[in-house]
Formats: sequence, C-alpha cells, structure tokens
Amino acid sequence: MPAAYERYLAPVVFRPFAEDLAARAAALRPRRVLELAAGTGVLTSELLAAAPSAEVTATDLNEAMVAFGSSRAPGAGWRQADAQRLPFPEGGFDLVVCQFGVMFFPDRVAAYVEARRVLAPGGRFLFNTWGPLGTHAFDAAVQAGLERAFPVDPPRFLPTVPHGYADPAVVAAELAAAGFAVEEEQELTLEGRAASASDVAIGFLTGTPVRAAVAERGDGPAVRATVIDETTARLGPGPVAAPMTAYVFRGAA
Repeated sequence: MPAAYERYLAPVVFRPFAEDLAARAAALRPRRVLELAAGTGVLTSELLAAAPSAEVTATDLNEAMVAFGSSRAPGAGWRQADAQRLPFPEGGFDLVVCQFGVMFFPDRVAAYVEARRVLAPGGRFLFNTWGPLGTHAFDAAVQAGLERAFPVDPPRFLPTVPHGYADPAVVAAELAAAGFAVEEEQELTLEGRAASASDVAIGFLTGTPVRAAVAERGDGPAVRATVIDETTARLGPGPVAAPMTAYVFRGAA
C-alpha cells in the first residue's frame, strides 16, 4: 500500500496541499516541529525544504508507513506513535502539523488535547481536512465507480472517513474543546493533475483502505475495469486535472 499510495496518489492529491501547508508552517518560523500521521512523508519532505533550520519529527501509527517515509524523507526523525498517546514530554514542540490525518483519529478531541500538551506555550497546531466528497473531483469519480461496481453494498471509506469530517464548525468546536484558540479557518481549493484517470483509480484501489474493502466484496479484474471506466468517463481520457477542496485550521495553544 505505501508504494502504491506514493506512486499514484501523493503527487496528484496530496502534494499540492503539502506545499501549501509547508509554506504556512515555515511562515511561523518554528524550531521544533512534530508531524502527526505523516504517511509516506509527502508533507515531511516539503517541511524540510520550506523550513530547513527546523528540527522535524515525523510520526505515524502505521509502522509500514514509518519505514517507507523514513527512507523517503531521511532528514526528519521518524517514530511510530499514536496521536492520542504521544510519546513526548510536555512543551517539547513549537508546531504540531498534520496533513489529512485528523479524520482517522478515533477520538479527535483526545488527539487534539495531546497535541496541545506537547506544544510549548504559544505553540501552534496546523492541519487540513478534506471538504465534502462532492468538492473533490477525483474522489467523487472513484466513489461513483465503486458504486457502479457494487450497486448493493459499495465501499464507503471515501465518504465516511476522508470526507467524513467536512463541517468546519464541528472541527472548530472540537479544537476549542481541547483548549485551542482557533486563529485561522480557511477553505482552500487547489488543482490536482494526473497522467490519467486510470492512475487515480488504481491508486485508490491499491494504495488506500479501499483495497481491503473491495477485496472483502470480491476483488477481480472486472471491478478494477469498472472503476477505471467510470473514473475515466467522469474525468476524461489522457492527462486529467480536477479541483479539490479542503479546510485549513490553525489553533494556538
């Protein structure tokens, strides 16, 4: 999964927002940065380039992601860690940053409390989360393909997890519940570019939890062909470009 994620999805879906988030992080001039849910290191690499003087610690719950990410972004210190129980002392970081990871936390308020605990007074928590599924053309096309392939019981990972935390008012309320002052809340739409709609479909089918959900329902060439066909019909043949909307939040400890 990490290799497929990195090959098909990272450049298209995640790097445009990583560049944005890293620029926002660098503008804060942090000295010690903690990244949560770092995955394969897409944001990590951008952080290292945008803030070369900062000490970056990248973490992820998934050991395979940590192993892959540490080889891709060796300039950071990598560690397996649960965002809800961080293995770091209080006040050890100036900035905690997370790209499209907060949606995966089982107890987001608990994770936010932990982020606040490890921040020094006046530190910042900077992260983004996807908007509704319909505002992300790639994800919406893939989900349509899955619903065509499985009309009775389609995989629901995309609408319920990545796009299941798409109400900015809820996000802001949970940040406040954890003790953060919400300094910034911005809707941001960027464009993703892929070599083909087929690549996008393959990325989701092989590099995300959609893979397991499809396998449970009977994985096979017909399913892949259906999802690719629907994704191509919606996005077009050849190189494709599509809008993706997210929300960016910054909280002050």
